[in-house]
Amino acid sequence: MAPKPGVIPLGPLRLGDIFNGAFATLGRYGKQLFAVGAALYGGALVLVLAAAAVAYSAVSDHLDRLFELTEYEDPSSRDLVPVFVAFGVVALLGFLSVVIASAVVYAAVPAVLQEAVLGRPTTFSAIWRRAWARMPAVLGAILLTGLIAMAPSVLAMAALMAGIFSAVATDGDGAWVTLIVIGAVCFLALVPLTLWLWVKFSLAPSAAVFENQGPVAALRRSATLTRGDWWRVCGMTLLAGVLAAVASYLIQLPFNFLGMFTSSLGTAGLDENPNPASILAVLGGYVVLAAIGQLVSQLIVAVFPPLVSGLLYVDRRIRTENLAPVLAQAAAVPPQFTA
Repeated sequence: MAPKPGVIPLGPLRLGDIFNGAFATLGRYGKQLFAVGAALYGGALVLVLAAAAVAYSAVSDHLDRLFELTEYEDPSSRDLVPVFVAFGVVALLGFLSVVIASAVVYAAVPAVLQEAVLGRPTTFSAIWRRAWARMPAVLGAILLTGLIAMAPSVLAMAALMAGIFSAVATDGDGAWVTLIVIGAVCFLALVPLTLWLWVKFSLAPSAAVFENQGPVAALRRSATLTRGDWWRVCGMTLLAGVLAAVASYLIQLPFNFLGMFTSSLGTAGLDENPNPASILAVLGGYVVLAAIGQLVSQLIVAVFPPLVSGLLYVDRRIRTENLAPVLAQAAAVPPQFTA
């Protein structure tokens, strides 16, 4: 029987071993993991809200004029451009902050698993330092995976859209209709290739943390480890994603319901021609509750699938590189258990 110093037995893992290990890791190390995630996503949320408040104060006069327009008046570019620029900057800042926060969380999960597999304790500060140290490599691996996996579908979609626009410009000439059909077929045919590439490189973030690999080397390691076991890795990864998505949806439901309820109460007291400040005040409850629900659900989505991927990484190394004795030695398992 394989020794089990931590959350998984140190031997080839079955489906139950991997998912039980993921849930056990959440049970034993959930405080540290969720604390890291809450600090990052919470910080990103506070940053975006502060930026939105600054943007609103900077363009409030322009917004007032836009809201005062009648249905027969056209908005002036003098008012539209500052509003779009201000909130475009807020959107870009929000996107970048979420990307960085997600990369750090993706790095924190393997950092926790390094200790969880061996049954060793860890602390928030240790995970925080390790995650930030490996964040650039993990972010690079994630971005490269997205670029490589999505490139075929993006090209096919571009060809399809070019055919559609050309058909519209030429009043639906038969040749362009044929091009549209060919583009649609190519797009559908390349979707499996996108999935194959995504699964092929899905273990790269774990390799970047466990082995201190750079982004390109991590992608190579993932491709090597998934070779010969693609379907199993794909099935478990998709199952983890589905479970996380369902949990995320169920978590957000009560927050969205309470937010809509508070907003409906507030809209009843609005004037016939409300100003932007009063509208934002009414919607504030909904925005805050929805943001809290999104934050909590994002923690689940950002943590659980990477946990499963990290354990799949360990499993593939156990199966292909005989990693179990090395892990048992690191965990100080008595010799009779490793024989």
